[in-house]
Amino acid sequence: MTAFLSVIHVLVSLLLIISVLLQSSKGGGMAGMFGGGGGGGVFGGRGAATFLSKTTMWLGVAFALTSITIGLINRGSSDRPRSIVEQMSEQQQSTPATMLPTIPGAEETGEATQQTPEGDK
Repeated sequence: MTAFLSVIHVLVSLLLIISVLLQSSKGGGMAGMFGGGGGGGVFGGRGAATFLSKTTMWLGVAFALTSITIGLINRGSSDRPRSIVEQMSEQQQSTPATMLPTIPGAEETGEATQQTPEGDK
């Protein structure tokens, strides 16, 4: 399902790029190359503005909907790659706390069995 939506998303994004580039700007844009300077073509005059602006709007809506849908589908998947922070916290929880080194011979004399990090005091 995600692969199908990704393909649709890429196609919509390519069509959106094309429709934005075809829209005439103040200088004429790429619409001028396809007959925008002429009279009654699809890309000419007011017909280009109406058709291309509506197309751009609907492609933008489709792009937003596919983005949200793909995000919602991927959010719930359990096989998603984990972040480094999640991996480190899981690793710290799974490994036991490291014990401080013991003083040799401390068991026999009854002294403290763990060495302090500052040294012997």
